[in-house]
Amino acid sequence: MKPRVTRFIRGRGMDEVRPTSGAQAHGLVQLFPPGLQAIYGECRRLYPEQANPLQVTAIVKYWLGGPDPLDYISMYRNVGCPAQDVQEHWHYVSFGLSDLYGDNRVHEFTGPDGPSGFGFELTFRLKREVGETAPPTWPAELMQGLARYVFQSENTFCSGDHVSWHSPLDNSESRIQHMLLTEDPQMQPIQTPFGTVSFLQIVGVCTEELQAAQQWNGQGILELMRGVRVAGGPWLITDMRRGETIFEIDPQLQQERVDQGIETEGSNLSGVSAKCVWDDLSRPPEDEEDSRSICIGSQPRRLSDKDTEQIRETLRKGLEFNSKAALPPINSQKQSHERPQSRKDSLESESSAAIVPHELVRTRQLESVHLKFNQESGTLLPLCLRGRLLHGRHFTYKSINGDTAITFVSTGVEGAFATEEHPYAAHGPWLQILLTEEFVEQMLGDLQELNTRDETKLPKEYSWPEKKLKISVLPDSVFDNPLQ
Repeated sequence: MKPRVTRFIRGRGMDEVRPTSGAQAHGLVQLFPPGLQAIYGECRRLYPEQANPLQVTAIVKYWLGGPDPLDYISMYRNVGCPAQDVQEHWHYVSFGLSDLYGDNRVHEFTGPDGPSGFGFELTFRLKREVGETAPPTWPAELMQGLARYVFQSENTFCSGDHVSWHSPLDNSESRIQHMLLTEDPQMQPIQTPFGTVSFLQIVGVCTEELQAAQQWNGQGILELMRGVRVAGGPWLITDMRRGETIFEIDPQLQQERVDQGIETEGSNLSGVSAKCVWDDLSRPPEDEEDSRSICIGSQPRRLSDKDTEQIRETLRKGLEFNSKAALPPINSQKQSHERPQSRKDSLESESSAAIVPHELVRTRQLESVHLKFNQESGTLLPLCLRGRLLHGRHFTYKSINGDTAITFVSTGVEGAFATEEHPYAAHGPWLQILLTEEFVEQMLGDLQELNTRDETKLPKEYSWPEKKLKISVLPDSVFDNPLQ
């Protein structure tokens, strides 16, 4: 990750410059916008003695064409809480994912009743090393990277979400290479003139902990980490020097908590962004408008906005622990307007709204399909089958290289356009595959080796001729260089 040009600033505390009335007060509104002031006030509640925290800011603001969406990142020294065995650490707080200004320069102002901007800011707690007198600045760039993802994708984060980073967060040799998100233990949600703002804390985790969160659920792993001081403790403080996972520290956690949780509860991971494609093997496409085949190296038809929103809704539904999992209905009603169209909810949030697919693209029943995944996506197939489908739920792979999507559904999922009679069905580039419990058990046995991550064994191919289904797990290079 390349560092961006940043600078440190120390501003005067607001209490020192706040006028009481008149023109000066009007001028202060421009200097300290209400959204910024509201977040600053919550910080001052926690850190009354740190009125002038060290801040990192991009030289060119995002709303002036700069690359970094966060206007500021404040860094505080937190003494911890000896009574709760919370160690001293650095506390980072972002300014910019919520609406700071209310004048549409960054976020569309929609009123005070809904979320402000994206509705949240990021925080991060980093263990303070002995002798450290100033906070490291690399977390600021990490937070900018996450903010860029949110602005570019318009996907918000929710507590329990995970972020697969695949690199030490501080660009060192650390085992902490991924992130989970949770509510900040000290900062309370606030009401601003531009809407509500909550504070989501980034928690650094090892690969094994990320995988456990995927297979079970993020909240469950976070709760286990709260009980292990060196892994975060009650306030989930990230220690980049941590050399052991929670499962190495306490081997009982894997079997007694995670494995049992997967068995009884399944996984609440309802989908992932992935490198994947699918082909209709029934017959070759006859024309450009035939969406039955989505091939590597071809230019797939793009999903309509409504199709994209329905896929997002498919993923959102996966977190609702109802007796029956449900896909959003396909009907002729208009898109729900319960949330601003300019903001898309998290792929794993608990909200729901009936979203309608594009009515002009007809659903097609397919006889035979070939699914292609890269290694990381392939290793999630057992999770998809065991943690989702065997619990009557669904799981979606959404391609990062185009608009292809593959949704696996069980017979207990309502609203799917794949049925037991026609288990393979496509709506444009979106493929649904319905698998019976018996077939899922068979596939789990055949796909056992996908639990290993030895890329030298690729490609791997699995075929079920009687079901007319084929799955290939291919090297990343096939997806990154489709024409080679």
